[in-house]
Amino acid sequence: MQRDFLTATKGGLIVSCQALEEEPLHSSYIMSRMAYAAVSGGACGIRANSVEDIREIRKTVSVPMIGIIKKDYPDSEVYITPAMNEVDALMKTGVDVISMDATNRVRPGGRTLTDFFTEVRRKYPDQLFMADCATYEEGCLAEKLGFDIVSTTLSGYTRETRGNQLPDIALIKRYCQDLKVPVIAEGGIWSPEVLAGLFEIRGLHAAVIGSAITRPQEITKRFVQALNDGGPNENTDN
Repeated sequence: MQRDFLTATKGGLIVSCQALEEEPLHSSYIMSRMAYAAVSGGACGIRANSVEDIREIRKTVSVPMIGIIKKDYPDSEVYITPAMNEVDALMKTGVDVISMDATNRVRPGGRTLTDFFTEVRRKYPDQLFMADCATYEEGCLAEKLGFDIVSTTLSGYTRETRGNQLPDIALIKRYCQDLKVPVIAEGGIWSPEVLAGLFEIRGLHAAVIGSAITRPQEITKRFVQALNDGGPNENTDN
């Protein structure tokens, strides 16, 4: 499984197809069609949230999938695959990779990442796990704990990294230089030019793009904001 996933995704684009309950496109069926469109456009993999979405997407595409479950717990800021219940549920889907928050924040029940992932790895020794990190130190710890892949997903989304310019090119470079596990760039990739530039970083395995492709409300906001910031353009075409 590891060889197949890494071979299929090397040098490619993984598209994140997610829509939360409060978002306009929240629907497992819609996410399955979004995934189908992404793969038709050349995506080598899909990242999906929830058992329902993963199973529906799997009906339409056969590319490798990264699965997560987003769930809020009252005693923790961690919400990407935060506890064993979510890991167990994802395992039942047969998803290729399970991704989880690998920041230094305390997990539900007051558990540390080290304590939690040690149990996860012992329970599921053959499953591929990806660490969604925010800092260099978190990526190093994730590799030490036995994560198979490290990503920059949460840079800019934790208290200590809030305000980081995204994509976090400096962090991607450090990961690629110092880590032995595959590195996936994720977060803040909004244009083909930026994506192409990231792959000039030696050792980068793959990249994940979500909002810029699959969240039309966010894409529209960016266009409207540009219009508001720049004012009317007399040279626009119809």
